[in-house]
Amino acid sequence: MNISLLKGIGFTLIFAIPAWFLGNQFPIIGGPVFGILLGIIAASFKRPESVEPGIKFTGKKILQWSIILLGFEMNLYNVFAVGAQSLSVMIFTLLTAFITAYIFGKLLKLDGNTTTLIGVGTAICGGSAIAATAPVIGAKEKEVAFSISTIFLFNILAVFIFPFFGHLFNFTDAGFGMWAGTAINDTSSVVAAGYSYSQAAGDYATIVKLTRALMIVPITIILAIFISRKNAKSGDFSIARVFPWFILWFVVASIVNTTGFLPGEVSKFLGNTGKFFIILAMSAIGLNTNIRQLLGNGIRPIILGLVCWIAVAIVSLIVQYSIGLI
Repeated sequence: MNISLLKGIGFTLIFAIPAWFLGNQFPIIGGPVFGILLGIIAASFKRPESVEPGIKFTGKKILQWSIILLGFEMNLYNVFAVGAQSLSVMIFTLLTAFITAYIFGKLLKLDGNTTTLIGVGTAICGGSAIAATAPVIGAKEKEVAFSISTIFLFNILAVFIFPFFGHLFNFTDAGFGMWAGTAINDTSSVVAAGYSYSQAAGDYATIVKLTRALMIVPITIILAIFISRKNAKSGDFSIARVFPWFILWFVVASIVNTTGFLPGEVSKFLGNTGKFFIILAMSAIGLNTNIRQLLGNGIRPIILGLVCWIAVAIVSLIVQYSIGLI
């Protein structure tokens, strides 16, 4: 790695480290959001040209590395632990998120990448899903910033709204855990809402959420093939070229963790490193985001996020009711 890249990575660390500390102090907000915010603020000031290559490298390559490292916290047995019933709920909520995002993204005249990122963030696991999908579809920094900011807003609201409605309608622990795990975007918000309802609901919601996070794998592969076929010239399509190889390594890391080959402390360290790398990459994305462009996009991404969020929450309840979970 050359000196210019190291300079840019070092410059980005200036913002990622305080963002990491702030994220630990305020986990409902999370380090990635603080990283983007600090980066956006710093982007308003002049910086040396020599750091630019490293900032771009951090926002692209280190973003991919972060997803691979997150695999070391995934346990594939969780897929079987939640059972066939919860998987059916996930399938319906995934389809709902993507169909709703597509339809309302068109109606709101949002660009395709922002629509896709908000849809993926709502369907799967918030910021991590956006981070995994962004390099696959070639999303710009501002599109990632729009999407992360939108998803963050509804993460915060969910922590307060979901337990209220859960108690109002007297959901069972399993029913609320399923609802929170399938309809709240980010893991930290799922945990916060689940355990505020009850210990059992929190445990179940966490398992459902981790299983839902594994949907990153098929979704990113499908998106990579779809986007490449759409953009490729006749006879110029190659699966090997468009395949998101970092997702394959994410799967390998998940398998390694599931087998117990690595000590628990090592897996935890690698997973935590991945979480810090996401903050580092989000700080870089913030540094390359124009605040005027961000504000100029208006309320449309927020409306899209709201519609997707409500649709997923309602469909999750409908499916659960139809199969007798609530």
